[in-house]
Amino acid sequence: MAEFTAGTWKIDTTHSEVGFTVRHLMSKVRGKFETFEGEIVTDSTGLASSATATVELSSVNTGTEDRDNHLRSSDFFSVDETPTMTFQSTGIRDKGETYVALGDLTIRGVTKPVELDVEVLGEGGDPWGGTRLGLEATTTISRKEFGIDFNIPVSGDKLMIGDKVTIQLTVEAVLQA
Repeated sequence: MAEFTAGTWKIDTTHSEVGFTVRHLMSKVRGKFETFEGEIVTDSTGLASSATATVELSSVNTGTEDRDNHLRSSDFFSVDETPTMTFQSTGIRDKGETYVALGDLTIRGVTKPVELDVEVLGEGGDPWGGTRLGLEATTTISRKEFGIDFNIPVSGDKLMIGDKVTIQLTVEAVLQA
């Protein structure tokens, strides 16, 4: 189990990413959200840690403007009615070399429990005299469970867009004074 500097860590959004991957026909589409914020509060063991995050859904970027605009529409994120996605942790489990962060994810006004597999990449000083914490986390959700069920049949019982969405977080956080 890793040891942590106890304190409040603010996510450095310049050096962090909220990404996702979903099946599309015979391939996968990857995207990310450009605007987000969050913080992590740790004790020295990491087991009493908590995390909160807010993601601006209108900041979705898959590299294709037409697709991004469709994702912002009522078929998917409905950003006019529900502009943010939020995460609030409820607990953490130690798995030896990694952790599982338990929490509530809210998308389109629907809140569901999720489990994120978390790998701590390290903690250390930066060139500006601060202390940083790095981690990666992943989870897979069913978009239908959050009311995002738009799809197009393509052949037989096959659909254009997969239901399972993998969310990947790469986080660098700065210890607050």
